[in-house]
Amino acid sequence: MWGLSLADSRHKLTIAQLRKTYGPVTAVSGADLEVAEGEFVTLLGPSGSGKTTLLMMVAGLTWPDSGEVRIDGRLCTYLPSHRRDIGMVFQNYALFPHLTVFENIAFPLRMRRTPDREIATRVHEALERVQLPDVAGRLPSALSGGQQQRIALARCIVYQPSIILMDEPLGALDKKLRDHMQLEIKALHEQLGITVLYVTHDQEEAMVMSDRICLFNDGAIEQLGPPAELYFTPRSRFAAAFLGESNLVDSTVAAVEQDRVRLSIPGSGSVEAPLRFPLQPGEQTSFMVRPESIVLTASPEPGQNAVDGIVRDRIMTGGITKHFVEVAEGLTISASCLTSRSPGIGRPGERVTLAWSSRDTVLLDASAIPVRGAPEPVAQAS
Repeated sequence: MWGLSLADSRHKLTIAQLRKTYGPVTAVSGADLEVAEGEFVTLLGPSGSGKTTLLMMVAGLTWPDSGEVRIDGRLCTYLPSHRRDIGMVFQNYALFPHLTVFENIAFPLRMRRTPDREIATRVHEALERVQLPDVAGRLPSALSGGQQQRIALARCIVYQPSIILMDEPLGALDKKLRDHMQLEIKALHEQLGITVLYVTHDQEEAMVMSDRICLFNDGAIEQLGPPAELYFTPRSRFAAAFLGESNLVDSTVAAVEQDRVRLSIPGSGSVEAPLRFPLQPGEQTSFMVRPESIVLTASPEPGQNAVDGIVRDRIMTGGITKHFVEVAEGLTISASCLTSRSPGIGRPGERVTLAWSSRDTVLLDASAIPVRGAPEPVAQAS
């Protein structure tokens, strides 16, 4: 199933031109999204970007102003939640505190008038799948946060919904437990082949768990694609800045040659990049290069992009050491490398050359500059 393209897969969820406004504020503007059966799609974006509003419209907890929601081809835009065959997992778990774990998980089955014998079998199967087979008789208050979240997952999967919707389900957990639960949810998704629509503002969470990421900005879908595509080839300045650390550099088009473009950096020479958008000499544009793509060297290799600068700061964050190099007045570029016992080059005040492959110079669409709501970039020409 995982080798299929979306064109070959049956669409479990189809969202077409979905729109929601609150007075003068447009929460979601004309969103289009198709989710294949068995796919894990994450709605990612900053607070207020529209991702949770979209999820609530899919859940039937918010009515759209216009557009359509289809589940398994069936029009569900204005159906109540209980008729959509969906499961929901929330950040606060939403477990019944007075019911045992068994009864919490059994609740959706009892609401569907499932026979008692079948309820017992399915509840125990669900507990086995979330690796908590021995807690059926406990109350939620006797469980840790991570265990409660697993029980919320078990309650959701026990009645085998068509789609599982998750709204910031790990937001209340500490980092170590959150990292562990990311892998557990990912493994559970792969084991069961369930379709998941997941909301988070945590970019790392989205990168770890998703088949595709739907990046939201200001009520609209900024970019949609696999995590690696959004990370290595973002289309806009916002996408480049939101996912991971990035150097965003303003530049001027110096020359265009077939599939290559030479970009002039004010006060710091020029670099080459693959041509992604039509450009003309003299046009203003910008590019991105990831800090981990850059090396500090005394002698760059032939064909590499190279700019000289002075190291202004060096910070060790553990396994990674970051160098901040001023290459022109008002322009600092960061470079990341694995931490070593031997510090090597890159001491503050030292003059160095930053070098990277031209293919790691990602040209950004000038029409998307600037984008409201974009985070502050690491590097920016003033």
